[in-house]
Amino acid sequence: MNIYVYSDESGVFDKEHNDYFVFAGLICIGTNEKEIWSRKYSAVEKTLRKSKGVKLDYELKATRITNSEKGKLFRSLNNCYKFGVVIREKNVLDRIYYSKKDKQRYLDYAYKIAVKRAFENLINIKSLDPNQVERIYFYVDEHTTATNGRYELQESLEQEFKLGTYNYHYNTYYPPIFSNIKDIQLQYCNSESKLLVRAADIVANKIYYLARNKMYSDINNISKINIVFLP
Repeated sequence: MNIYVYSDESGVFDKEHNDYFVFAGLICIGTNEKEIWSRKYSAVEKTLRKSKGVKLDYELKATRITNSEKGKLFRSLNNCYKFGVVIREKNVLDRIYYSKKDKQRYLDYAYKIAVKRAFENLINIKSLDPNQVERIYFYVDEHTTATNGRYELQESLEQEFKLGTYNYHYNTYYPPIFSNIKDIQLQYCNSESKLLVRAADIVANKIYYLARNKMYSDINNISKINIVFLP
């Protein structure tokens, strides 16, 4: 069985001018589920493009549509499993912002933890059998991450979900939650050409809006979502 993770970000990781940064997205368990949600989301997009009178290649990202249109797209994902992490930037250690490398490592950590907690929740509610998972495909919206930064995220995801992690301070090994996994792939995509990455953009935008307006209970009340708050 394959898992497909689609994700995007919202906000700017800069504590001087911003309070929140969000990673969020969708998790589809199996190819059939991925195809079902692709068809459903595509149908709503087509309806919106028709009502707006725009071409079929017009990208319906959150920054280009109205709140009402965002709401329609978001509601189309009600029964799709979602995840997110809200980073409260003012609580992040100052030294993490001093270099691009430290910032990227922290963001990679936040992303990995958000996905891991979502997987663990799916396992706990019996929606996912970890022993049946063979491959995980991560699709992340393109941003300014350097090539070496992309490699480091791939490595981090493999370590967490395929190889297991070590705590050298306590001389402890933590096995991966998927014991039979064969492969993990990370692909950076242009959301214009990746349907469910556009859907992830809508989810990230919704969570970011609620966080900025201190509507935390509304975030937790989103249908089928697992949210992490950091730090």
